[in-house]
Amino acid sequence: MSINALCSRDFVAVGRDDTVFKAAELMRQNHIGDVLVVEKVQDIILPVGIVTDRDVVIEIVAPGLDPNVITVGDIMLPVIFTIEEDAGIFDAIRLMTDKGVRRLPVVKKDGGLTGIITLDDLLLLMAKEFCSFAQLLIREQQNEADKRR
Repeated sequence: MSINALCSRDFVAVGRDDTVFKAAELMRQNHIGDVLVVEKVQDIILPVGIVTDRDVVIEIVAPGLDPNVITVGDIMLPVIFTIEEDAGIFDAIRLMTDKGVRRLPVVKKDGGLTGIITLDDLLLLMAKEFCSFAQLLIREQQNEADKRR
C-alpha cells in the first residue's frame, strides 16, 4: 500500500507570517495537533515547515511569550522532512524513525503538497492488520476443529 492511499488530505495550512495564535486557534477548531506551513511557488503549494501543539507550548506558552505577536515562521523548524506519495508504508515508518518525527507531509514528485501522514495513521493501520492476523488464527483453529469432528 502506498502512502497516497493512507495519507490525510484534510490538512490545515498556514503561511509563515501567520501568528502562532492563529495556528493554535486552527488546531483547536479542527481538533488536530499540527498545522503545515506552506508557500505557494508557481501555482505549487510547497510545505516549508510544521508547527505542532507541543511547539506552541514549549516555545510560546512556557516562556510566557505573546502568541499574537510571534509568527509560525519564528517557531517552525527550518528543516522539514517529506515523503513522496508513491512511497510505501514501511518507507514512512523508517523515515519517521530515522528522523525522530511523528508527522510527514506527503508530496508529489514536484514537491507539491498532497497530504500528511502521521504516526497515529500508521498505528491505526497496523492495529487493523494485527486484528486480521488474530482473526486468521481463530479461523484456522475453527477449520481444524471442524475437520476433526
